[in-house]
Amino acid sequence: MRLILGSGSPRRKELLAQIGVVADDIRPPDIDETPLKNELPRPYCARMAIEKVRAVTADPDDIVLCADTTVALGRRILGKPENAGEAAQFLLAMSGRRHRVITAVAVRRGDKVWEKDVVTSVRMKNLSDEELNAYLATGDWQGKAGAYGIQGPAGALIPWISGSFTAVVGLPLAETAGLLQAAGYPLWRQA
Repeated sequence: MRLILGSGSPRRKELLAQIGVVADDIRPPDIDETPLKNELPRPYCARMAIEKVRAVTADPDDIVLCADTTVALGRRILGKPENAGEAAQFLLAMSGRRHRVITAVAVRRGDKVWEKDVVTSVRMKNLSDEELNAYLATGDWQGKAGAYGIQGPAGALIPWISGSFTAVVGLPLAETAGLLQAAGYPLWRQA
């Protein structure tokens, strides 16, 4: 049995290492991540994680782990911004408001798929023009849902969360550990 991480995210790899899990292989899936018409953020996120885990090629006894993180402002899905202008729009929309970060995790072994999603409420401070422009200049918004990563410079813009910090980073560890165990991964084996 091998563990295959279906994600190119260095953050997910680091989070797994925190619980002593090292993937045997990394195979990011290539899927269409376009939301369906009128699709709500939480079902969208769960669908993405499941589609990703099914798209990864693996042997029947291998365990595949995939995740998707979605930032939601009300019913609106804030994906990965295309450019600094779109990143600024996302950040200004969240400025001084609460939003939700949804991370869905899917684990597959053979034909069996387990999925769990975690919703965390996050409040972004009121952003001044100086803060917004300084953050955009870091480039840290690139490739991140909602245009920020809480574990980087944007952490200074987030005074409050209610839920799972590791889910906001990209992988809720307690839930991931439970899914891996359900799939038969020996999480707590003695060395």
